[in-house]
Amino acid sequence: MNSLLSRLLAIFLSLTLLFSTGCQTNSRTDSDIIKITMWHGINPPANRDVFNELVAKFNQNHPHIELEALYIGQPDGQLPKILTAVVGNVPPDILWFTPQLTGQLVELQAIKPLDDWLNNSPLKAEIDPVLFESMELNDHLWSIPLATNNAAIFYRPSLFEKAGITELPQTWAELRKVAEKLTQDFDKDGLIDQYGLFLSLGKGEWTVFAWLPFVFSAGGELTSGNQPNLVNEGTISALQFGADLVGDNLAILSAPERGYEMDNFLTGKAAMQVTGPWTLGQLQQTNIDYGVFPIPAKKERAAVVGGENLFVFKTTPEREQAAIEFLSYVLSEEFQTAWALGTGYLPINKKAQKSAEYQKFVQENPMLNVFLQQMDWARSRPIIPGYTRLSENFGRAIEASLLGKESPAEALAASQRRLELIFQDKYVQK
Repeated sequence: MNSLLSRLLAIFLSLTLLFSTGCQTNSRTDSDIIKITMWHGINPPANRDVFNELVAKFNQNHPHIELEALYIGQPDGQLPKILTAVVGNVPPDILWFTPQLTGQLVELQAIKPLDDWLNNSPLKAEIDPVLFESMELNDHLWSIPLATNNAAIFYRPSLFEKAGITELPQTWAELRKVAEKLTQDFDKDGLIDQYGLFLSLGKGEWTVFAWLPFVFSAGGELTSGNQPNLVNEGTISALQFGADLVGDNLAILSAPERGYEMDNFLTGKAAMQVTGPWTLGQLQQTNIDYGVFPIPAKKERAAVVGGENLFVFKTTPEREQAAIEFLSYVLSEEFQTAWALGTGYLPINKKAQKSAEYQKFVQENPMLNVFLQQMDWARSRPIIPGYTRLSENFGRAIEASLLGKESPAEALAASQRRLELIFQDKYVQK
């Protein structure tokens, strides 16, 4: 533990030097201004530009506050920086991160509960109700969503037409049949030239996010009573479905931790891929045809809430209040409409969703209707202490199953055993 603390403090000193020397331009000097910082990993750069414009507008309209938004890299590289800042007692004022970090930040007593503010704010009634699951832990509100999304299946209509497919799949069985028709060895050389599906491989959070809709659709869960519960009919069924697609050469696997890349879809190597509305901007810049349909169901429709939330770190009363003023702006119809129009993310504010401006945008981009519809049955990933360990071990089971190293039942049982030891030592109250 002392070795870990030393490493974190060393990273912290490096970050302190970096931020103190590289982020001091164009700041107002009035001593009455409350200066706060926000760390984020907003990508692609075009989305970052939209966010920076909205931050500049906030600063202009709040002359007593100066918010500096700092890009600190991709989410998978942010965690050491975040923990280092907490250990060094110099966290940012606001953090952008997936809400699954909530449990760890609460354990560290690093973030401010938002109940008192949000319960007394009219903005609470404007938040899409499905998102509260991602904000809550132990009957307290700890974060607010910046924006939201979910994943569906993108497909190549021209390849469907060529294969004689006239109806989009609604069930797992239909999805498999479609994948069979789409998988082709065009030149008859014994090598597959076109796969039905591109599937995510890896132990990381993206892979878990992409597979959880299938787990939930089969009636599966990752937890029971805030404890790991990986071995159940739904999780086994979901991983078996994927393993069978790969084993029968109907799907091509991504490189490890690269399941979000679109190259195989763009080139036609794979006719379908699980991804989300954030890819629409990229796809619109290509010359390919594409469409989207909801995740097919086994027992019930399912989707998983995506997007990042904003946390307020414990600092000083003045800085915490300034941070909450920015959070109020983020929840507003004004911010949510501008952010959705500029990035393709779904607005979390119900007024923004129904606004004439956004409805016009949806009419111009009708594929958004699939993701808006899926929010009606979308669920959050578990918000529990130890989620990162849970996710990692579920990811290990996914990887072992898809690579054929173990059966899904065996892989999930192995992950469950590891988790029980971890949770027994750290997360079970004695």
